[in-house]
Amino acid sequence: MPYIKTRDGTDLYVKDWGSGRPVVLTHGWPLNADSWDAQALALAEAGFRAIAYDRRGFGRSGQPWNGYDYDTLADDLADVLKETGANDATVVGFSMGGGEVARYMSRHEGRGVIGAGLISSVVPYMLQTDDNPDGVPEDTFDQMRQGIREDRAKFFRHTFAPQFYGAGYLTSPVSDDVLDHSTSLALMAGLKPTLACLDAFAHTDFRGDLAAFRVPTLIVHGTADQTVPIDASGRAAARGIAGSQLVEYDGAPHGLNVTEQDRLSRDLLTFLGA
Repeated sequence: MPYIKTRDGTDLYVKDWGSGRPVVLTHGWPLNADSWDAQALALAEAGFRAIAYDRRGFGRSGQPWNGYDYDTLADDLADVLKETGANDATVVGFSMGGGEVARYMSRHEGRGVIGAGLISSVVPYMLQTDDNPDGVPEDTFDQMRQGIREDRAKFFRHTFAPQFYGAGYLTSPVSDDVLDHSTSLALMAGLKPTLACLDAFAHTDFRGDLAAFRVPTLIVHGTADQTVPIDASGRAAARGIAGSQLVEYDGAPHGLNVTEQDRLSRDLLTFLGA
């Protein structure tokens, strides 16, 4: 089943590996399901069914003009769960994908979900406001929009990807090949979806969704995350989700699914009871 069709007719590309209890993975911006490959392989090899899909507008999925708000994206997640028959699933969201998980838990009352994971997630609120002082200033998002509009390839390869993985001028936890690969994934997305989803994760307030998490929830975040600062995200989410488990990766950047890929796979499997 390489594609499923959403309720509004959008085609979503789905990777479905292994068999057993399902784990549904939602990817970060501006990448696609391939960014989950290391963890999906570990899950499938451990006896789980790993389901990862390309968000609408990204990767191999359709690129409609509309539907990049979190209500629609949560409906897409609901459609993936339904069409793949993923019952009693654990849903795990990376970065922007954490927003889909949070909105699904409230909008769809967590139907069919027995566990949740928020990895380097934007939940509960990215934007810096008077009541969210640890968030990211609007000026930062303005600079991102400008860079994408002016030279998207240059922005992703030389600005966004290095920060994403904590790569510096002298040392880097990843190779240049990883930066190139991530850029190629980013450029598979349409320009409209890329900009619209930037607005969505920058401005959507998920604080009201936290009470809807009524299942065991794993939160993993790097303390050196410069893309989604931990104080406004991982730590705040842990305070707002009753009974959640926060695991901080000391010194890890945003893209810890790559820089700490084996550790993250082990932590996911431990959380799943493998």
